Amino acid sequence: MSQPDTEVRPSNFIRNIIDGDLASGKHTSVHTRFPPEPNGYLHIGHAKSICLNFGIAQDYQGKCNLRFDDTNPVKEDMEYVESIKRDVQWLGFHWDGEICYSSDYFDKLYDFAVELINKGLAYVDELSPDEIREYRGTLKEPGKNSPYRDRPVAENLALFEKMKQGEFAEGTACLRAKIDMASSFIVMRDPVIYRIKFAHHHQTGDKWCIYPMYDFTHCISDALEGITHSLCTLEFQDNRRLYDWVLDNITIPCHPRQYEFSRLNLEYTMMSKRKLQQLVVDGHVSGWDDPRMPTISGLRRRGYTPGAVREFCKRIGVTKMENTVEMGMLEACIRDDLNQNAPRAMAVLDPVKLVLENYPEEKVEMLQAPNHPSDESMGTRELPFSREIFIEAEDFREEANKKFKRLVLGKKVRLRNAYVVTANRVEKDEAGKVTTIYCSVDLDTLGTDPADGVKPKGVIQWVSASRAVKAEIRLYDRLFNVPNPNVGELEETLNPDSLTVIKDAVVEPSLANAEPENAYQFERTGYFCADVKDSTPEHPVFNRTVGLRDSWAKIAD
Repeated sequence: MSQPDTEVRPSNFIRNIIDGDLASGKHTSVHTRFPPEPNGYLHIGHAKSICLNFGIAQDYQGKCNLRFDDTNPVKEDMEYVESIKRDVQWLGFHWDGEICYSSDYFDKLYDFAVELINKGLAYVDELSPDEIREYRGTLKEPGKNSPYRDRPVAENLALFEKMKQGEFAEGTACLRAKIDMASSFIVMRDPVIYRIKFAHHHQTGDKWCIYPMYDFTHCISDALEGITHSLCTLEFQDNRRLYDWVLDNITIPCHPRQYEFSRLNLEYTMMSKRKLQQLVVDGHVSGWDDPRMPTISGLRRRGYTPGAVREFCKRIGVTKMENTVEMGMLEACIRDDLNQNAPRAMAVLDPVKLVLENYPEEKVEMLQAPNHPSDESMGTRELPFSREIFIEAEDFREEANKKFKRLVLGKKVRLRNAYVVTANRVEKDEAGKVTTIYCSVDLDTLGTDPADGVKPKGVIQWVSASRAVKAEIRLYDRLFNVPNPNVGELEETLNPDSLTVIKDAVVEPSLANAEPENAYQFERTGYFCADVKDSTPEHPVFNRTVGLRDSWAKIAD
């Protein structure tokens, strides 16, 4: 297991517990696990858990398992298994030993269920699912015992075997733990620990038609793997009582301890695989890896880096306090990363033609440009310069006040990494829109200020018209237009401007062969990467990772 960069070890309440356990001799080593259910793609909240579990194992020279808690074959798929493996590795981590599956332990789990029956601590119930919910009671009212609760051990053993042999229909029988129907914790009111599902399992095939429930499986899987510290989010806090009850009542030598931390809640998105799946199924996004999605694969396709995601997880920390993190914090992490590591390039999203009337018509001059303004080790690239170039339409005005630092009629501006030009006149179409700007170029200003001592007030980007590469630019923004969207109000809260597609942008020729996921800063525009699915040298497609500054913060203010 490895993580690409060495960082100062953070401190939090979980690490303090581990330090105490090691100091007291309770444990001599640390063994954690990351246990996703393979029923969807991982999101940024799972990245927090990945960094925590794998990071702790790394810092304490311990081990971390990747275990798929695959107890519900109806919702699981190998596509999700493979995507999770890719996400963990992309974040810079690797699991110890072979990948684990809870389904590896189905035989042992069945034996432990039989042990509970023999101890009088589990029974086969023939109430319907609706009746079980009705009997369970509420937060204010205790539950009541099932009429099947006091069946003899022998009868329960025989019925459980019949369940295993497929002699009950789905929903007509289940195995429940016998705990306390009056418990103040609903999870302890005789929870179901086995149910019938006639479904093909991606690991065990058709061997089983009964499947253990997550709460029964998870703690036993931890114990069988020798996990020392079982880390999960706060919604499982009450479930810790069931976790401990199961391990206390079966014959198993290892008894891990569960610790809960706050889950990640991120503004302007959703942290639920079920809700994210609804976005996919309903066609609100193109798939789990849509760059607007908070999935790890979506962030990756959008241009986020593993280092930025790890830094984000480090900054938000690990606590027991529930809170919602501003999207701006995640975006700040990727800006900090790409500002330092992304090479620069020039792109024009809304091009207007600029003609340099005193520049030779057939001449194409190759100019040298640094790939990064403050990192010479990134080297340089060649930019073709010609009589006709494209600039951003918004970078020109016929008249403007002194605050406008770009091209104005009768004024000078520098073309980045090139010459100083002066705008002389324009051509317009019938609607009055400027179609061509005619300029003169000062050929003595390459890399120097004009000889007349008049310095241009601004610098603008450009692309040679004769060598420009046409590109599609996808401007992604937040998927929702409210900080805390409700899945029941999708149509009202979806941001209609979460994707803007620009078909007629032009980019410098060096970008024609941009590798997917390699980041670039398009000068004065933002950070972009070539799309991993749709971009080709013949038709480059670039996704905006993030703008150069947080425009949403200004809107909020």
